[in-house]
Amino acid sequence: MEKLLSVCLGIGLSAACGFRVFIPLLAISIASLSGQLTLSDGFQWIGTYPALVVFATASIMEIAAYYIPLFDNLMDSIAGPAAVVAGILVAASSITHMEPLLKWSLVLIAGGGTAAIFHGSTVLARGTSTALTGGIGNHAVATAELGISAGLSILAIALPLLSIFVILALLFFIRKGLRKLVKSKRTEARSA
Repeated sequence: MEKLLSVCLGIGLSAACGFRVFIPLLAISIASLSGQLTLSDGFQWIGTYPALVVFATASIMEIAAYYIPLFDNLMDSIAGPAAVVAGILVAASSITHMEPLLKWSLVLIAGGGTAAIFHGSTVLARGTSTALTGGIGNHAVATAELGISAGLSILAIALPLLSIFVILALLFFIRKGLRKLVKSKRTEARSA
């Protein structure tokens, strides 16, 4: 059961990295320092005070950057690879008591893949918002992403199994939104 919970924790935190890169890292640093989370061997540095300061500073800068018009779209292109790396890092740091081959296979596929999927959805949401509102609506998108990242990080640490159900629900809504977008594009193409 402990392995399952650590995998759920890793995937939950990886998904949160797709919305904001540094918020989940800040969350696990705080959880580790407060004794609520045991980090995997080789990743104890995340639970140190210097790391906490770095993650807090990076989180503040990242949050602020997403509220600057046009710069937020640039941040999406930079944050794409960073989200995947962060997803791998948080999954690797939280998955404990597992054989290395299985752990790293899960970390790369589930951790990096989950972060990539959710980051892709945020890029699509911000791009749609920019196209429809000229960037004015991007503040709402940035606020929603921040809330989801923080909430999912806390949920993954407190109730890792429940975080998987939230992730599945989010994936359902993303899939539904993509289908709707594709359907509207097909309708526009037929009418043109």
